[in-house]
Parts: sequence; structure tokens; C-alpha cells
Amino acid sequence: MSLFSFVKEAGEKLIDLLTPGNANAEEQLKKHVENVGLGNPNISATVEGDKVILKGEVASQEEKEKIILAAGNIAGVASVDDQITVTGPIAQAARFVTVKSGDTLSAIAKAAYGDANQYNKIFEANKPMLKHPDKIYPGQVLRIPD
Repeated sequence: MSLFSFVKEAGEKLIDLLTPGNANAEEQLKKHVENVGLGNPNISATVEGDKVILKGEVASQEEKEKIILAAGNIAGVASVDDQITVTGPIAQAARFVTVKSGDTLSAIAKAAYGDANQYNKIFEANKPMLKHPDKIYPGQVLRIPD
């Protein structure tokens, strides 16, 4: 279980998600996870201030990391408390990188792998949240697989 930090001012805006006392926060987060293309995982989500707490079970480390990123890359979310259990084979966790102004997937791939042409590896690792390799933004957190 870990606490992941995010850039609070970056990400998709979900109206009312972080409103104190929002009784629909869990449903809004689950709908967001489904809308970015991650299906309907067996998780629960609660919001405490600018922190999202995720609990439940998923089949893979990759699915877990993508759900964490989907929850954290929301405007107003500063951290995600990961309490998700992986039920399938345990894989090595991916690294995470925060996109800076002027970054491209090629530049991130060059820094991570020493080869800018490996950008597609990063793109694929962040699907379905990324729809196009050129559609990244400053403050977004991405998975960098080994």
C-alpha cells in the first residue's frame, strides 16, 4: 500500500468530485475509471479533501497502476492512497514520471530508455487513458514500464 502524489492543478476536471460531503464521489470516480476505458474494476473509492483512497482487488499490477493514474490525473487531486490488492501474478511495478512543460513521449522515452524511438512503449503502457501520443499535458503522471 502506497501514497502517490500528483499535481493538484493538472488533469481532467470532474465537477463536484472534491466538494466536501459529496455523497456521489465514489460513483463519480468509478464512472471516470470506466470512461477512460478501464472497465468496471472491483474497487471502492473515497475522497478525503484532495486525497483519493482506493480499495479493492484487481487482476494485475498494470490494471492497479492504471486505476491509480486515472484517479490521480484529475484536477484537484493531490494524492492517491493505494490500498488495492493484486490477485493475479505479482509483476514488478512500473516507474512513474510527471510530464513537464515541453515534454514529448519521445523525450521521456529518451530519458527513461536512452532511445527516443521507444515512445510507443510508454504510449501503449498508458492506454486507454492516452488516446494519441501527442496528447499529453504538463502535470500528467505516466507509467514507464521496464
